[in-house]
Amino acid sequence: MRFCPECQTPMHSAEAVRKQIRTVPDWPKPGIQFRDITPVLHDPRTFRVLIDLFVHRYFGADLDLVAGIDARGFIIGSVIAYELNLGFVPVRKQGKLPFETLAEDYALEYGNATVEVHADACGSGDRILLVDDLIATGGTMLAAAKLLARLGATVVEAAAIVDLPDLGGSALLGAAGLGPYAVCSFEGE
Repeated sequence: MRFCPECQTPMHSAEAVRKQIRTVPDWPKPGIQFRDITPVLHDPRTFRVLIDLFVHRYFGADLDLVAGIDARGFIIGSVIAYELNLGFVPVRKQGKLPFETLAEDYALEYGNATVEVHADACGSGDRILLVDDLIATGGTMLAAAKLLARLGATVVEAAAIVDLPDLGGSALLGAAGLGPYAVCSFEGE
């Protein structure tokens, strides 16, 4: 059995997750190959393997919080936080949080958006794992990391289920010192 050199999990586990990801062509607009993680979430065994991959990687890491990006990042981020006995920070789309917020605008592969966090979501010195379902252009994760840094926190690593390296986001995140880590990637597809 081969093991991932970074996190020492069985390589076949990541491949099992990758095989469950559905590709939806031309959604949400023509030319986009959307990587749909809902089959992974639907299958309890694959969902457990996915969460175990993240937990194994970050168990014992010096982390204070997990931040998940609206909305699929909430699904996996909150479970990872629970398993690591950490608090959870929601990074929401603009206008969804009820308390005082900080906002950050960003560009994504098919438009523009804004993310927000509560002004008291984290504090100076907090070490945070930032989680989302996929890395495309990296804009959402970079915006979220900027928000958390404005509150004094440090994003230790940006993590996702899927990396789409052809869109350049993982390179941007790497250049920003945010890792990144992804369970699997879809290159040139």
